[in-house]
Amino acid sequence: MPWKATKPVDLRVEFVGRLQRGERMTDLCREYGVSRKTGHKLWNRYQELGVIGLEEQSRAPKWTWNRMAAETAEAILTMRRKHPTWGPLKLKSTLERELGAKLPAASSIGNLLRKHDLSQRRGLRHRHAARPTRLLSVQAVNEVWCADYKGQFRLGNGSYCYPLTITDQHSRYLLACEGMGAISEEQAREVFQDVMREHGLPGAIRTDNGAPFATTGLAGLSKLSIYWMLLGIKHERIRPGHPEENGRHERMHRTLKAETTRPARPNLLQQQESFDAFRDVFNTKRPHEALEMLRPADVFQASSRLYPASLPEPSYPLHDDTIFVSRTGYLRVPGLDRFYLTTVLAGQAVGIREGYDGSWLVSFLDLDLGYIEKNGSQTIFRPASPASPNV
Repeated sequence: MPWKATKPVDLRVEFVGRLQRGERMTDLCREYGVSRKTGHKLWNRYQELGVIGLEEQSRAPKWTWNRMAAETAEAILTMRRKHPTWGPLKLKSTLERELGAKLPAASSIGNLLRKHDLSQRRGLRHRHAARPTRLLSVQAVNEVWCADYKGQFRLGNGSYCYPLTITDQHSRYLLACEGMGAISEEQAREVFQDVMREHGLPGAIRTDNGAPFATTGLAGLSKLSIYWMLLGIKHERIRPGHPEENGRHERMHRTLKAETTRPARPNLLQQQESFDAFRDVFNTKRPHEALEMLRPADVFQASSRLYPASLPEPSYPLHDDTIFVSRTGYLRVPGLDRFYLTTVLAGQAVGIREGYDGSWLVSFLDLDLGYIEKNGSQTIFRPASPASPNV
C-alpha cells in the first residue's frame, strides 16, 4: 500500500479529541512528546476558534526587542551557543541590533569563538565561475518562489519525514516548511493553497523535475504544475543534475538540516514544532549577508496578486475551437479519430488551431503541446519539440 501522507494538524485534531473524551492533559503530553505549554495552547486555540484553530497560524513578522544585560563577550558566546551555525557576521549584526551598541569587527568575534572552541573551520573550497542560465533573473519579491522536498529522514519512532519547503527567491523568506509522512501531490497543493491565500500569488515557481512538481509525460506537466498555470503562475524547472540553479533554496536546506534534524525528533508533531521554531528564527532573527545583514522579514512583503475565489477557466480567443480532454486522457477533434493526449490534463480545456499544412496545433493556456496530423487513415499526435526548462 502507498504511504499515507500525515500532516501535524491531523495529530492536533487527534490530541484535542482525546482531551474531549476525558483523557488527562499530562498523560497525553507525555505520550505525544510535547510540553504541557504546547498542549494547553492547542486546547485553548480549539476552544476559541474550533477546528480551524488547529491549523497553522499566521507567522507575520513580529519584533520583540530584548536588550542583553551581559557584557559583550558573554553576549556573543551566549548567542553562538544558541545558534551554532551562525558565523561572526550574523552574530555581530544581530547583537548590534539587539544591544543598540557597536560591536568589535567580525574578525575579532571570530577570534573569540576560536578561543572558546566555538568556531567551525571550513576546508578549502573549489570556486567555480558562475554559469548563467535562462531562468528568470529575479529583481523583486514574489517574482519567483522556490519549492522542493528536502531529502527524507527517519524520525525517532522509525517513520520517515518529508519536509516540503517554499521560499521567496529574492528575500529568502521561508514561506512554508511542512513535514509530511510521504511525498503527496494532494498535500503539496494544500500547502501551496494556504501559503498563496496568506501571501498572494508569485509570478513563477521554480522547482526541480521530480514528483509532484513535474513528470516524464507530455511537456513535463503534472497536476500540481497545471494548478499553478491556471492561477497564471509560470513553472520554471531547473536542468536535471544542476541543483545550483536553485542554489539559494538548497543553501537554506543545509541550514534547516543542521538545526532541526540532528537529532531528529521522536514524531512528526514534535518535528513540526522544530520546523516552526526554525522558520521563525530564519525569517525574523537570522541576518543574511546577501541582504546586507537584513532579515528576510525586513524585505519580504505580500504579493499584490490575490488568490482568486475560484480557478479561472482557460480561454483561447486566437484558436479555432476549445475541446475538453476526456477523463481517460483522450482528445476528439471533429472530423478526425480520437487520440491519446495525457491523463494529467483530464477534464481540462485545450485550444486547437489549424495550420497551413493541414495539421492542428494543440495548446494548453500559452503552452503549445504538439500537432495533430493525418498519416494515411490514421490520426497521430506529434508532441512539440521539448523546450529547455530554462526558457
